[in-house]
Amino acid sequence: MILKNKLPKFIFVLLVCVMGLHAQKNHSSWQQHVDYKMEVFIDVENYQYTGTQSLVYTNNSPDDLSRVYFHMYFNAFQPGSEMDIRLQNIQDPDGRMVTNGQSRIANLNPDEIGYLRASSLTQDGQNVSFSLEGTILEVILAKPIPSGGKSTFNMKFEGQVPIQIRRSGRNNSEGVALSMSQWYPKLAEYDFEGWHADPYIGREFHGVWGDFDVKLTLDKNYVVGGSGYLQNPQEIGHGYEMPGSKVKKTRGKTLTWHFKAPMVHDFMWAADPEYIHDSLKMDNGPTLHFFYKNKPELLENWKNLQPKTAEAMAFFNKNIGMYPYDQYSVIQGGDGGMEYAMSTLITGERKFESLVGVMIHELGHSWFQHVLANNELKHAWMDEGFTQFISSLCMNEVMKQGKDNPFESTYNNYVSLVQSGKEQPQTTHADRYKFSSAYGISAYNKGSIFLSQLGYVIGQDKLMESLRSYYDNFKFKHPTPNDIKRTAEKVSGIELDWYLLDWTETTNTIDYGIKEVRAESNKTRIILERKGLMPMPIDILLVYEDGTRETFYTPLRIMRGQKDNPYPAIERTVLPDWPWAYPTFEFVIDKPIGSIKAAVIDPSQLMADINLENNIWQASE
Repeated sequence: MILKNKLPKFIFVLLVCVMGLHAQKNHSSWQQHVDYKMEVFIDVENYQYTGTQSLVYTNNSPDDLSRVYFHMYFNAFQPGSEMDIRLQNIQDPDGRMVTNGQSRIANLNPDEIGYLRASSLTQDGQNVSFSLEGTILEVILAKPIPSGGKSTFNMKFEGQVPIQIRRSGRNNSEGVALSMSQWYPKLAEYDFEGWHADPYIGREFHGVWGDFDVKLTLDKNYVVGGSGYLQNPQEIGHGYEMPGSKVKKTRGKTLTWHFKAPMVHDFMWAADPEYIHDSLKMDNGPTLHFFYKNKPELLENWKNLQPKTAEAMAFFNKNIGMYPYDQYSVIQGGDGGMEYAMSTLITGERKFESLVGVMIHELGHSWFQHVLANNELKHAWMDEGFTQFISSLCMNEVMKQGKDNPFESTYNNYVSLVQSGKEQPQTTHADRYKFSSAYGISAYNKGSIFLSQLGYVIGQDKLMESLRSYYDNFKFKHPTPNDIKRTAEKVSGIELDWYLLDWTETTNTIDYGIKEVRAESNKTRIILERKGLMPMPIDILLVYEDGTRETFYTPLRIMRGQKDNPYPAIERTVLPDWPWAYPTFEFVIDKPIGSIKAAVIDPSQLMADINLENNIWQASE
């Protein structure tokens, strides 16, 4: 109570106002590269499609490759698939994927399932051997691709769009005809760890950087939005044409939409005959596109969403780094909110604050999942958590929420996970969490706390400097957890190996308490105790009876450094380091106990202490 009323709010203002940050040069790494050219015909009557794909694969790895893998995601939406069986066996399946507790996939009819199959495949003109195992196509090459070499794959494929169950699909709950994400044969990633040919069971993905050249032919009444830049707007119209210009009339019942998307690792599109298409050109940013159903009850919210999207884009540009593309599309579709290259699918029949919230979160992913692009199956917290962290700050500013601590619910959710006994280390593969709820809290909430709590350890200004430096140095490089750790170490001068290890590789918890405050003549001895296994540096605030305040700070010895005073207006005393193995720490202040009103551990409440009750000592009345 004392803290909430008396502590300044600047600690959170620092998070959003730090500018002029310098880069820290880290190691470079090789990346594979793939260029796609696809021509696809979609039959909107039976939701089937056929396509050709010419794919040029550049092997920048030091290894010769004798095989490659493709993701064929739509095959997950078939009875008996790994996704179906997982739904039938996990205790808390995703509610969107079950009806009355039963897997929706299990009951799909042949004309409702999804499928994606290759009918022919060649490598540099030679036939290759390939086999389909669920959502993975394994290809044995006609000849190895040498290190530094290239190979061209030509494939004919056919697919069927499943009933909307998860992310992709047709005729979603809001009536959007086609939400086409994870819809094409997608080459799996090969990196310093080897192949990442994970089956699609419901989580997210890891992809290869490349350039996409995609032609989509479908009913001319449908409006299409998604990844990339439309190359033929004057042939298409539907809101893409230059204002005041005439659209070229075309014969026949179809239109061919030609998109190019440079340096992305995915391509999504959506289409509906009732889409309204609005656009907004930012002064210092990309053109924003909005696609939503022509329903009277949606118009006001979707019109008001557009300037909020521009505000959010400007916020992220300022606090992370510049968005590198020239367009971003917000599209009604999908089953909630899911980010893709230059675009997102979101459900649109929401209250305005919810609509802004889902837009901000998915837009934030553009920096973390679609420019930095860590392996989300192995380290989901680096994308989901970092996005939740920055989107919480953005939402607080854009929607003028006025929250002193925009992360309060994030910490509460994490503590509830600890108390449930269901927590697993964040290094757990995303598909192999025992509980869906544990995955969600670990990836989103605990991942967000990794950053907000890092600000407690190294200082808020150093946190934001680290975030910008991380983005600047690792965009388009698929960073790993060590990269964010090393970036923060270089920015702050503090050793952080202990922090990364305990927080992400264990379920060790933080629990510090004020064990005793006792008088010693005209002085006061304060004894702190560490009850949890995870060590931390400790800030202690003393509030005196005369209304003055003072802070004390004991760095953790294995940090080999200390943060700057987070409360410059309050006098701080730096105490000796606290070695983590010692369960208690004592210090004496040169004031009588009767002058002390309260003592508080971590006045910022950014340390994820699982028991706050022992963090406060108050003088007896």
